[in-house]
Amino acid sequence: SEKNIDAFNGAQGRILYVLWQKDGISIRSLSTKCGLAITSLTTMLERMENQGLISRVQSETDKRKTLLFLTEKAHALKGEYDSVSDEMGSIYYKGFSEEEITRFEECLDRIRKNLEEWQKS
Repeated sequence: SEKNIDAFNGAQGRILYVLWQKDGISIRSLSTKCGLAITSLTTMLERMENQGLISRVQSETDKRKTLLFLTEKAHALKGEYDSVSDEMGSIYYKGFSEEEITRFEECLDRIRKNLEEWQKS
């Protein structure tokens, strides 16, 4: 809260993180990248739009698609988000060697891939 990150919750943070990587993506693409159902996203996106974090724009090339864009307010939060993320990383990786961190993250990535494959089947 002292870093103004209370402007959004955990799931909204995932949405912002994806949009910071690539702005202007479709809701379907966001759903895939965040691992959140479109039905769940709808309410969150509406709330984020009301908070002034995102804007929804109809695609010019495909009128059935809605594209999501970050507002200046959301762009301004990225530095603070990164700072909190770095701080949290130093807390939960305290005492771990770089090799241990790398192995752990590789295991987490394998688990994520397994879950994605299971979800597709």
